[in-house]
Amino acid sequence: MTKRDRLDEATVAARVKQLDGWDLDDNRLHRRFEFADFVQAFGFMTSVALIAEKANHHPDWSNSYKTVEIHLSSHDVDGISERDFDLAGRIDAIRGP
Repeated sequence: MTKRDRLDEATVAARVKQLDGWDLDDNRLHRRFEFADFVQAFGFMTSVALIAEKANHHPDWSNSYKTVEIHLSSHDVDGISERDFDLAGRIDAIRGP
C-alpha cells in the first residue's frame, strides 16, 4: 500500500481517534481551529499553505475572522489516504498544544 491508496473505513475510523480534535465529516478529515484574532488565524493558514504546497496536497478550508475550518481528503482516490493523516499531523504540529 502506498501513501496514495484509499484507506478503508475501519482503518480511517481507528486512525482518526488517534488525532487530537479531528473528526470525520462527509468522508473527509475535519478540524476547526480557533485563534485570538484574524491575524493569528491568517498566519496559521499561511503556514499550512506552505507545507501543503511542499507536499503537493492541498486542504479544502475556510476562514471566518478568527476561525479556520479544514477538510482533508485525497481527491485522486475519492476518499482518505495516508497523505491526509500526514498533513493533519503536520497541521497539528504548526498549531501546537
